[in-house]
Amino acid sequence: MKSAGGTGRRTGSAACVVLLGLGLTSCAGADQRGTPAHRISVWVSGTGLGGDMGNLVADNLRVARDVPNGTGAVHAACGTLEYDAQVANGELPSPDPRVTTLLSKAYGLEGTAGTECYRAGATDKKLLAEAQRAMSQAEVLFSQVRARIESIDGQVVATTTTTDNSAGSVFG
Repeated sequence: MKSAGGTGRRTGSAACVVLLGLGLTSCAGADQRGTPAHRISVWVSGTGLGGDMGNLVADNLRVARDVPNGTGAVHAACGTLEYDAQVANGELPSPDPRVTTLLSKAYGLEGTAGTECYRAGATDKKLLAEAQRAMSQAEVLFSQVRARIESIDGQVVATTTTTDNSAGSVFG
């Protein structure tokens, strides 16, 4: 035979679960409510996605520019590339699964490129070429991300880069 206190505890527990659920829902960010266009727009601006992608592209160019300056310069550029990839990856997931998948792959490629170019220094041309391929693949994915976001919300993701593109590739 069950006591009335047992039923009360179950009712109280159920009420707590409901209230907890409501509390968590009310704390959901603006990127988790509204239309897909609204959610992605809020997420893009809130995470600074354009700046993240712009920084990574600039990092890629910096590596290419710094190879002639020696291993120390390459290590600094590659370390920055790895760090920026990790920071950007911390902004995932996005409200759109396809954007999340593309960015996850791109950030992984950038991290791999950073590791490879750091190991290569200024002298291992084969490893530098592998890093360059990974950087190029990531940039293709960034273009796909920008196109996907534009198809969702009609807005162009502005990326900012402050690096000169004159180096072209690691082999300059």
